[in-house]
Amino acid sequence: MPHQPTRDSPSRCRSATNSHRVRQRGVCLRWSRSGTPSRRIRIRRVQSSTAQPAPPASVPGLDGFLGSRASLGTDLVFVALFAVLPLLAWSVQLARRQHYRWHKQAQLAIAAALLVAIVIFEIDMRFVSGWKPRAVDSPWWPGGVWTALSVHLVFAISTVVLWIWVVWEAVRRFPVPPAPAAHSRRHRLMGRLAAADLVLTSLTGWIFYWFAFVAS
Repeated sequence: MPHQPTRDSPSRCRSATNSHRVRQRGVCLRWSRSGTPSRRIRIRRVQSSTAQPAPPASVPGLDGFLGSRASLGTDLVFVALFAVLPLLAWSVQLARRQHYRWHKQAQLAIAAALLVAIVIFEIDMRFVSGWKPRAVDSPWWPGGVWTALSVHLVFAISTVVLWIWVVWEAVRRFPVPPAPAAHSRRHRLMGRLAAADLVLTSLTGWIFYWFAFVAS
C-alpha cells in the first residue's frame, strides 16, 4: 500500500528534518515513498516591511522659520542683521544731509535693535535651544564651524563696545537738539569705525550661520 501523506501544519513543515519533507520557494513538499510529491502545503510567508530610516535625533528648543537647522532665536538675529544694514545706510545719509535729529533717532533705533537681538540670542543659546546640537550635522563641524564663530565673535564683541561708546559720547557731548559741535570730528571717525564693524559682524555672522546650520 503506497504511503499516504498527511497534512502538516506550516510550523511542523518548517521544523521537519526527515528526508520526506523539503522546502522549495516557500512551498512545503511532502514526498511519498515512491519519490513523487504527493501533496503541497503552502506556507504563509511573513513579508518583512521595508526598513524605514531612523528619525532624526531631536534637538532642544524651538526650530527657526528659515528652513535651516537653526533655532528660532538664531533666525531672528539673522534677519535682524539684514534689517539693520539698510537702516545704517539711511542714517549715514541723514547725517550727510544735515538732518541731525533724524540721524540721532536712527542711531538710537539701531542701538536698540542690536541690544534686543543680543538679548534674544543669549537667552535662546543659554536657556532654550543652544547651538551645538544643531550644528553637529554640518560637514564643517567642528573645525570650520568653530573657526567661523571665532572670527564672527571678534567683530561682534568689538561692534558692541564701539556702538555703546559712540552713542554714549554723542548723547553726552552733542547739544539738544543735535547740531555740529567740537565733538563732531571725533564722532564722525568713531561712527565710521562702528559702522564698518557692524557690516563685518553681519557678514561673518551670515558665514557662520551657513557653516553651522545650512551646509550639509
